[in-house]
Amino acid sequence: MILPERLSYLATGMFPGLLGLRVVEATPECIRGELDVTDRHCTLPGRCHGGVLMTFADTLGAAGTILNLPEGAGTSTIESKTNFFALAPVGQTIYGEAIPLHRGRTTQVWQTRVTLKDGKPVALVIQTQIVMAGK
Repeated sequence: MILPERLSYLATGMFPGLLGLRVVEATPECIRGELDVTDRHCTLPGRCHGGVLMTFADTLGAAGTILNLPEGAGTSTIESKTNFFALAPVGQTIYGEAIPLHRGRTTQVWQTRVTLKDGKPVALVIQTQIVMAGK
């Protein structure tokens, strides 16, 4: 079993880690993460960039896929759809919860809800991950 700390470690020094993403729970059925919104995440003053929200959700869905891969297999996102509902303001923490909608032999589909602390929805992301057999 991969611990949440290990998934966060995998992002250290890479884009998700540079954003400050933290994986706080990781099971094959659910991945939860957090990210503190700072000025560096913004496109306009006080407003988190949509690309940050998409990266956050994509990383959680990919982590879920990793926990469900056969031995030696890899994964990559092949499709992603994001609906934005509200702003994620500076000073807030965003929370993500990724759950599988489909875990097949060649693809997995994950849905990630991004919310604020009070549960207010910020975004909903549905992504498809390809399952690439190991060599």
